[in-house]
Amino acid sequence: MKKNATHPGPLAGMRVLELAQIMAGPTCGMMLADMGADVIKVEKMPGGDDSRGYGEPRVNGVSAAFMMLNRNKRGVALNLKHPKGRDILKRMVKDADVLIENYRRGTLEKLGVGYDVLSEVNPGLIYCAVSGYGRDGPFGDKAGFDLIAQGFSGLMSVTGEPGGPPAKTGNSIADINAGILSVVGITAAYAHKQKTGQGQIVDTSLIEAALQQTYWHAAIYFANGQSVGPTGSAHLLTAPYQAFQTRDGWINIGGANQSNWERLTDVLGHPEWRTDPRFATNMGRMDNLAALTAEMNAVLVTRGRDEWIASFDAAGVPAGPVHSIGEALTHPQTLARNMVVDLVHPQAGPTKALGCPIHFSETPTQINRPAPMLGEHTRELLREYEYSEEEIDAFLADGVVEEAAAVAV
Repeated sequence: MKKNATHPGPLAGMRVLELAQIMAGPTCGMMLADMGADVIKVEKMPGGDDSRGYGEPRVNGVSAAFMMLNRNKRGVALNLKHPKGRDILKRMVKDADVLIENYRRGTLEKLGVGYDVLSEVNPGLIYCAVSGYGRDGPFGDKAGFDLIAQGFSGLMSVTGEPGGPPAKTGNSIADINAGILSVVGITAAYAHKQKTGQGQIVDTSLIEAALQQTYWHAAIYFANGQSVGPTGSAHLLTAPYQAFQTRDGWINIGGANQSNWERLTDVLGHPEWRTDPRFATNMGRMDNLAALTAEMNAVLVTRGRDEWIASFDAAGVPAGPVHSIGEALTHPQTLARNMVVDLVHPQAGPTKALGCPIHFSETPTQINRPAPMLGEHTRELLREYEYSEEEIDAFLADGVVEEAAAVAV
């Protein structure tokens, strides 16, 4: 079957089957689609991706969470518990480059559509498995969630303020990073396939995606055996590098290296700090961080956030505001980088989504398709796989597939 290669992105011509839901796998599929891959979201029946059922906010009844991670994809609802549904998947796999799944290990194998079977159908298939703990090891059979991975990896022990309870990051860092790692693995495997024609399994997990975020903390542990605790917004190894409160908001200051520190002291009007034994060197500043923070805070609260940022910018000291999500999403720099895009969903109507954070000079990304309704492209896709209208109607009648009803916005 001819693949759709009209997208200008670098992955145009790649066909991806996404048998994944909620966040990690859909993040991967979304990024591949933004870069040009024809991503077909294969959703379970009934109900589809579990994030379709998430509560507020909903836009005209449609989950905002689902729409965010599933733009640029076409969707088919397929019953893999039905033998004809599995036959349809195998036909789709024949010309697919990639399959993404995030089922618990053994689930697809029990249905008869695991890698062992699908690689026989298509030896060039890149089979990306995103799981909680990976496909082997003593926890290979356990299910995983972002919260559990953050605790397992130690991230929760280093997040938050000193003396506070364990805290997760405000975002789903393990899920999102697992999706990004999957993109990296798939594109590397795709390069190998282009040279050899050979497919393979790409295997990553939430715990590994979380562990990867502990580079500095792991360096300390490997060096001296110490597991450090939370430091709030402060850096583990250098200072000042944290959030400070001004008269009307919070500001981040990166005065970490010596030259930035010296310029910072001039901006704050305290050049004598450069020769203060407590603050003269980075080691001294780290040993006396509480005193340094108190001294800086006493000055910073005398002026407003934007005034300080202008002064730091003029002196060449890295500084920036601590934005709310709304402030970040409406900032001119965010908009200039096309990190907010407009889409029109068939039920939700006009919506916005985050743009692609990767920019290419010759093969631009493109976001022009909203997240699919459940089964929105079922008939279209089955036609592409050379099923007749009579066969499609029979599949619908037998509960093998589902088709979205037309919606008037």
